[in-house]
Amino acid sequence: MTEKCIIIGASHAAAQLCVSLRQGGWDGSITVIGDEDDLPYHRPPLSKAFLSGDKTMSDILIRPAEIYEEANIDLKLGVRVGAIDREKKSVLTDDGDIYPYDKLVLATGARVRNLPVPGEDIKGVYYLRDTKDVLAIKSQVAPGRRAVIIGGGYIGLETGASLKKQGMEVTILEAMPRILQRVTAPELSRFYKRVHQEEGVNILEGVVASAISKSNGRLNVSTSCQQNFDADMVIIGIGVIPNMELAEMSGLTVGNGVEVNAFCQTSDLDIYAAGDVTWHFNPIYERHVRLESVPNATEQAKIVAAHINGQPKPYNSLPWFWSDQFDLKLQIAGLSDGYDDLIIRGDIKNSREFAAFYFNGAKLLAVDAVNSPREFMLGRMILGKGKTLDKKAIADESADLKTAVI
Repeated sequence: MTEKCIIIGASHAAAQLCVSLRQGGWDGSITVIGDEDDLPYHRPPLSKAFLSGDKTMSDILIRPAEIYEEANIDLKLGVRVGAIDREKKSVLTDDGDIYPYDKLVLATGARVRNLPVPGEDIKGVYYLRDTKDVLAIKSQVAPGRRAVIIGGGYIGLETGASLKKQGMEVTILEAMPRILQRVTAPELSRFYKRVHQEEGVNILEGVVASAISKSNGRLNVSTSCQQNFDADMVIIGIGVIPNMELAEMSGLTVGNGVEVNAFCQTSDLDIYAAGDVTWHFNPIYERHVRLESVPNATEQAKIVAAHINGQPKPYNSLPWFWSDQFDLKLQIAGLSDGYDDLIIRGDIKNSREFAAFYFNGAKLLAVDAVNSPREFMLGRMILGKGKTLDKKAIADESADLKTAVI
């Protein structure tokens, strides 16, 4: 009897897993069930090149339709899975269809976190998570129009940059004392605030949106400090929540996501998980993490495929990320949580090119490189090999970076 692999979620992880399963020798059936109507696509361009119009839907597809056809992948798009029956080893869709499985993979990703204020669901207020969201936003973009963005994380800043480049007036409201507070050092927050202000974006920190209203076709965002901001559109970007409800309902172990072992197996060894939804142990940082990262989703998909195909290899990958804003290419290697020393190589106060090295004691934790690919690659290599860098050599800009490796 032909074995069946069901993948829930038409995500980055799902797109990679299909190909890796076939390449690894899986000759059973593969069915991908996704609740969006589109083929799996790259999500990072949504707030950047796709929003700005530089890329079309076909440009951001991870793979064209014929690749799935050639690999005999059955795509069930626009279909939502409502339940998993672990005893019968089957999944039930909202349409009432039942799909049996031998191996099941949760690649359900994450969804936007809603802003709990009055008016967050009125017309003209948008969240940005999928192509439908972006197409709706794009239909309202025009030079001179006003956009208020609630949330000063990477999504909010990328969206603000994309809209500003298209001639819109942009205001970003961040509830915390500084933008990017959860993910980077104060020095980086000040740098990004400076650049956005130089480009004409208005950034207000420590400002909490309390309500959104609409009158005479115009939106208004009011704040807890009694400020009001008129807008033609409001975009909310305050983070995401892992889609782990199916796992919870079926009794799988969860934490800050679906908990998986080194081979991306859940507490049910015939059910795997990959991508943004996973709560996994990272051996480099010796702790559990949940990563919103395309490289992580891709790597975990390969881990799942290898294990299903009887070629197990444990997860042991360095987290890395990127962000594009205006002429800035930020590349991040590693996780900076827990740093107690920061060394900046380059002129962060006046230029747009530098690298920030995060240390805990003598141990290198992470590198944030802005328009500095050499520093990013060095940091990624050093962290991946478990080595560190000499702080004095890093601080000395006249020194060859190669001499800093310990």
